[in-house]
Amino acid sequence: MTEKKVKPNSESTETESFQQLSEEEQQAILQKYDPESNTRSVDGIMKKVIFFGLLAFSLFQLYTAIQGQFTAYIQRSIHLGFALSLIFLMFPARKKSISNRKIPIYDYLFSLLSIGVGLYWPIQYQELVFRVGTMTSLDFIVGALAILLTLEAARRTVGLPITIIATVFLVYAFFGPYFPGFLAHRGQDLSSLVHLMFFTTDGILGTPISVSATFIFVFLLFGSFLVKTGVGQYFNDLAVTLAGRLTGGPAKVAIFSSALQGTISGSSVANVVTSGSYTIPMMKKLGYRKEFAGGVEAAASTGGQLMPPIMGAAAFLMVEFIGGITYWEIAKAAAIPAVLYFAGIWIMTHFEAKRVGLKGMSKEEMPDRKEVLKKLYLLIPIVTIIVLMFIGVPTMQAALWGIVAAVVFSAIDKETRMNFKDIIDALVDGARTALGVAAATAAAGIIVGVVVKTGLGLSLANGLISASGGNIFLTLFFTMLASIVLGMGSPTTANYVITSTIAAPAIITLLMLDMPAGATVPLVVALSAHLFVFYFGIIADITPPVALAAFAAAGVSGGDPIRTGVVAAKLAIAAFIIPYMVIFSPALLMIDTSFWEVVWVVFTAIIGMMSIGAGMIGYWYRKVTWIERIIAIGAGLLLIYPESFSDIAGLIIFAILLVIQLFTREKKKPEALAL
Repeated sequence: MTEKKVKPNSESTETESFQQLSEEEQQAILQKYDPESNTRSVDGIMKKVIFFGLLAFSLFQLYTAIQGQFTAYIQRSIHLGFALSLIFLMFPARKKSISNRKIPIYDYLFSLLSIGVGLYWPIQYQELVFRVGTMTSLDFIVGALAILLTLEAARRTVGLPITIIATVFLVYAFFGPYFPGFLAHRGQDLSSLVHLMFFTTDGILGTPISVSATFIFVFLLFGSFLVKTGVGQYFNDLAVTLAGRLTGGPAKVAIFSSALQGTISGSSVANVVTSGSYTIPMMKKLGYRKEFAGGVEAAASTGGQLMPPIMGAAAFLMVEFIGGITYWEIAKAAAIPAVLYFAGIWIMTHFEAKRVGLKGMSKEEMPDRKEVLKKLYLLIPIVTIIVLMFIGVPTMQAALWGIVAAVVFSAIDKETRMNFKDIIDALVDGARTALGVAAATAAAGIIVGVVVKTGLGLSLANGLISASGGNIFLTLFFTMLASIVLGMGSPTTANYVITSTIAAPAIITLLMLDMPAGATVPLVVALSAHLFVFYFGIIADITPPVALAAFAAAGVSGGDPIRTGVVAAKLAIAAFIIPYMVIFSPALLMIDTSFWEVVWVVFTAIIGMMSIGAGMIGYWYRKVTWIERIIAIGAGLLLIYPESFSDIAGLIIFAILLVIQLFTREKKKPEALAL
C-alpha cells in the first residue's frame, strides 16, 4: 500500500504517516513468532516436487470429500504420510537453516520414510486386520518410526511445547508404576506402546487426525480460496468503513477486522500479522502508544480463534470429543461468548480513547463507502456455509459449496476474479496451511492415546477436585491455570485437544457429583466444560510470559513484548470472566433456555463489562477515582454473576455511579495526554 499523506489528528502524539507493512516484513515477523511459517525456499526440481506434492495432497482430500472417504486407517495414514513427507522437505531442522535452499540428505531420508509409513496401512491393510492385536518385527519398526517422525514433524512445524508434552506422556505411559500416588498405573511395555500409537485408532491415527483429514482440511481449503478473492483486505476496508470515524477509530477497526479475519484464520499469530500490519500503524498514527496498539491487535486477533463458525478448527474437534452434538450446535453455543469477548475489548478501548482524548479517522483517510459496500458479495461464501449448516447440510458438503461460492462470486468483479492459476495456487496454499495442523493433531493423538489407556484424565480430575476440597471456584481456578500453561505455545487445534483431554474432565466430574452414578453427562455440562478449557487455552496466546500473539504484535508495533502482553491481557479481561459465566450461567450457550433468559443474561453481562472496563481503564465520562474504580469493578462482577440478587445490586450500584459520572463530568473536552 502506498503511503497516505494525511494531516494527523491534533490530539495525536505520533507524527508518522500510516503505511502498511510490506509482505516481506509480515513474513519476517511470522517466521520469528510462528513456527508454521518457518519454511525453507528451494529452487529447481525440488520446488516443483513440493508444489505438485501439495497439489496432490489437496486433490486427494477433495476427492475423498466428494466421493467418500476410505476406511479410517487408510484415510488417516495417507493423510499423515502426505503431511510428514512434505514437512521434512519444506521445514528445516533448525530455524537458522531457513535461508539454506539446499535440502540435506537426512531430510530426504525422513521424507521417504514418511511415505513408507503413510502407505503401510493401505498396502498391508488385509494382513494387519487379519492379525489384529499382534505385531511383526516390521510392524514394530514402522510404528516406532511413525512416533519419532510425528514428534519431529510437530517440533518443526508447531514448536517444542506440544512435542515436549507428547514425549512426557509417552514416558508416563512407559514408567507408569514408578509414579507417585494417583498418577501411578501398571505401565505399558515398548511393544504395547507402539501398537497403541500406530495400530489402533486411539493414538496417532485417532480422533484428532481423523478430524484433520476430513473437516479441517476442507475448511482450510475454503479459507485459502477466500484469501485469493482478496477478502482479507476487504475485511480491513469494511472494518474501517463501519468503525473508522468512531472515537478511537483504528482500535475499533482492529477489533472488527480481527473478528472477521478469525472466521477464516486458524492462527492467532497469523491473524495479528495479517490484520495488524494494517491496523497497528493506523493506531500509532492516531496517538495510541506502541504497546497499547499492539495489545489491542493481539487481544482482538486471539479472540478470532473463539469466533464461530471456524473457531480455529477446534469446533470440528469438539463435535468428535463431546459426541451427540452437531457442528451447528457448537457454533451457536459459542456465538454469545465470542460476541461478549469482543464487546469487552471494544468497551476497554473506547474508555482508553476517551481518557486520552483520541478521535476517529478523518474523512480523507476513509475509503469510499460505496465502493466498499459494492464488494459485499465477497462475504457470500461465508454466509453460504452458515446458512447451509443451519438448514442441516453436512459440514463437509457445506464447506465444499463454500469453495464453489468463493470461485463463482469472485467472478463478479475483474479485481477479485479467480483464474485457473489462482485456483491451483489456492489448492497448494490450503495444503501448505494444513501441514502444521496435521502434525499437531497427530502429536495430540499421542497424548489422547496415553490418557485413554492409563485413565490419566479421570485421575487428574480427581486430583484437582481433591486439591480444591471440592470447591467449585477453586477447581475452576486450578483448571484455568492448567489450561493456560498447557496452551502456551501450542496451535489452536493441539491446544484444544490437550486441554480438553487433561483439564476438562475435572470440571465435568465436579458438575456430575450431585447426579446419580453412571448418569449420562448432560450436553450443557460437557459443552460448558470444553468451552471453559478452550477459552483459557487460547488466552495463553496473550498471557505473559509466552504470549506469542502479543510478541508478534510487538514485532509489528515496535513496542516492548512483555508490556504488550500485559496490555493485551488487561484488554481481554472479559476472556478471563466469560468462561466462568459459561459454567454458572449456561443460558449463554442457548441450550435448554428461553429467549428472555438469554436476553437478560447478555444485558447484565454487557453492563457488567462496561462497569469493569471503566474501573480497569480509570475513565468513564471523566477520570474515575480509585474508590470509584474498586466499586465499579465490584458492581461489574455482581452483574456478571448469574443470580437475581447480585444482578439487582449490581444494577443499582452501576446506576448510582453513572449518575455521579454524568453530573460531575468535565464540561469541555479533555486535552490529549502524552502517551
